[in-house]
Amino acid sequence: MSRSTLSALLIAAAASTYVFAQPDPADPTPLYSKHYAYPSAIPYQVDYNTAAIRGPQVGYNICNGTTENQQSMCQTSFVNHLDDFCLWAPSKPNSTIADTEQEEIAWCTKKGHGTRVMPEGTLQGVQYLKMKDYIQITGFIKQENVNMATGDYGGELDPHGADLRGNPLGGLMYSNVYPSSNTDNSTYTQVSDWTNFMGGDAFCIKICDPSSQNKGSNCENRYDRVGCAYNAPNNAQNGTFEVCDADDVLPVGTYVSGGATLTWTQPPDGVEPNPPYTPTPPASSNCVKYQSAQLYTDAVKPTSTGSGSQPTGGSGSGSSSGSGSSGSGSGSGGSNGASSMTVSAITGLAGVAFAMAIFA
Repeated sequence: MSRSTLSALLIAAAASTYVFAQPDPADPTPLYSKHYAYPSAIPYQVDYNTAAIRGPQVGYNICNGTTENQQSMCQTSFVNHLDDFCLWAPSKPNSTIADTEQEEIAWCTKKGHGTRVMPEGTLQGVQYLKMKDYIQITGFIKQENVNMATGDYGGELDPHGADLRGNPLGGLMYSNVYPSSNTDNSTYTQVSDWTNFMGGDAFCIKICDPSSQNKGSNCENRYDRVGCAYNAPNNAQNGTFEVCDADDVLPVGTYVSGGATLTWTQPPDGVEPNPPYTPTPPASSNCVKYQSAQLYTDAVKPTSTGSGSQPTGGSGSGSSSGSGSSGSGSGSGGSNGASSMTVSAITGLAGVAFAMAIFA
């Protein structure tokens, strides 16, 4: 079924799904409510229902040595440490996030997860912040290496979406950072609250402590059109790889003005978001810098075969292609920090971008 057909089926609900997500009757259990112990209880596919409007997931969740290659369709992801984390990105070269958000697969920095491994030179600067209630990783990326089209300003991936089935469908997230007592990193805990922005040669990903009472607000998914700058304020620098301790910041949309704590809500699609405040990166300390060669020793050699290592690149949309979160992170990929990955102008968006918004 084409995306235009899907949008026609759901367009009547689009106005309400922006604020109030509607479960798919064929698969009413939200992705963030599906919990599986790692690795013993993970099913082959979390989202296998062919009767669901968007169909089943394209990949699989049981990932191991037999699936670890540059054609892997693994949709089980991990965020552990500066040298060991994954990002969601397309499986086919020259793809845009808007067109493939429900199909993204895991690209990891390290072998051992049964996924594709990021090619050499993919990560060009990364800041890893350890907060009390969440982990935040931001940085600069050669996005063509993970099959994103040149010029694609991308958007947000998260375990929600208009039908609560997540983008990507069936995407699971695990970490050995939690619980905090897991000092030897020996076990993995499922993380149900996370968000990942990709595009504009930059990225940010946050995972929230499953035991925190603030996990929902710290990993908020409704501010998808204001990018990393507001969802993950940071001081990432191109060419710098560092780990820091940091303070939690106010949840996205919450700010202080005149001594009062106020809330800004992102407007519906078609109305350009204009937050009334400027986000401030968190205070950080105990920063340790590394060389990329020390960190990403499992990186594969880039190729130009389109096999999933490094595509030749494409023209992309050249503008805000808006992910199904309806928004897109943009940025120049310069040296002013990945916080420059902010919302790109929504003026001139094609109708298909709005159609994608209903899957947010």
